[in-house]
Amino acid sequence: MTSVPLLHFAPQTCARVTLTALEKIGEPFETQLVAFMAGEHRAPAYLAINPAGKVPALETAQGVIVQNGAILTYLAQRHPTAGLLPFGDGPQTLQALSDLFRISADLHPLVTRFALPQMITTQADQAKPIRDKAREILTAQLAPLEQQLSGQAWMLGSDWSIIDAYLAWVWFRETGAGFDPHAFPAIVRHYAAASARPSALAALAREAAAQDELKARGLFFQPPPQN
Repeated sequence: MTSVPLLHFAPQTCARVTLTALEKIGEPFETQLVAFMAGEHRAPAYLAINPAGKVPALETAQGVIVQNGAILTYLAQRHPTAGLLPFGDGPQTLQALSDLFRISADLHPLVTRFALPQMITTQADQAKPIRDKAREILTAQLAPLEQQLSGQAWMLGSDWSIIDAYLAWVWFRETGAGFDPHAFPAIVRHYAAASARPSALAALAREAAAQDELKARGLFFQPPPQN
């Protein structure tokens, strides 16, 4: 166990969301880079921390937490003044949890299928159909969020939450992989606003340093653009 939270992460992954949350909290924490191209996510030392071999994993004084939904809920409850998520008995809390797990359980898996279909199948001729289907479902899943954000600044209304950082990461990954943004102007605006926040910029700075380290080790992988 550790008295200072230790985040195991890799740049450009969904660990960016937890990284943003920790930056927003503003208390000391440490990071440990996981180099996927070196197979560090499959090394026994890391599998002892997260048997799934994925990031993020957060080591805390209470134990190891994995899965963004669980980590973010823990951090929000532990640091209520940071404004990561609203908690209470009202409908806003229910909406926040619904939106958080909607992104982690519905949108996030689709992003993987769209951006990295080769992770889903070993059959080369199946990658494009998987990607095309993911694009179709992503378009349908994003439509209500576009409508929601057309009438308010953030996912929960007038106040930012960590859900906005999660949606921003989803948008970053899918548009970076070739998803057409033109039908979603409200989400485009939301992404720009979320990415300009101090906690987001601080997280991106840590990612940039991690990318520089990976490049120096010859271990940085940038997927090629896809149609």
